[in-house]
Amino acid sequence: MGQCGITSSKTVLVFLNLIFWFVIILLLVFVTEVVVVVLGYVYRAKVENEVDRSIQKVYKTYNGTNPDAASRAIDYVQRQLHCCGIHNYSDWENTDWFKETKNQSVPLSCCRETSSNCNGSLAYPSDLYSEGCEALVVKKLQEIMMHVIWAALAFAAIQLLGMLCACIVLCRRSRDPAYELLITGGTYA
Repeated sequence: MGQCGITSSKTVLVFLNLIFWFVIILLLVFVTEVVVVVLGYVYRAKVENEVDRSIQKVYKTYNGTNPDAASRAIDYVQRQLHCCGIHNYSDWENTDWFKETKNQSVPLSCCRETSSNCNGSLAYPSDLYSEGCEALVVKKLQEIMMHVIWAALAFAAIQLLGMLCACIVLCRRSRDPAYELLITGGTYA
């Protein structure tokens, strides 16, 4: 159709060819987005298993020094999410860092913001966040995944509307002679 339009100088056929390819490209993008949404929804449950495995590994390598990336990440997560340990603050008792320091305390990032004189001591558990970080991290990641899924669905709906409009123009063109020429009598309409 496009080759006929180019060789016979019919701009209408070239235009229809462009609409056809536009619809095909939109359809491919639409199908890709639907696949991403379905995979995101299916695999969102696996996020918890992956977070559990990763968080266990990171807590084992915690050393309490600021230059260490794992230590900074744990401290940051605990401060931002107001949590302590994997399931609760007692998880720190099983880490190498806790055993090496021998001071019966958890990192200062476990201290509640309202506790001004908190030193991370397990003797004062009311100064520490009681909720573990794993559940909060999983919840946050699932929220983000749901936002991505909804955004992809919104884009897919807009693209579906675009494909529908392009198809309507394409179908009307074949039945309506009013779209034939834009130039009449030597002047532009």
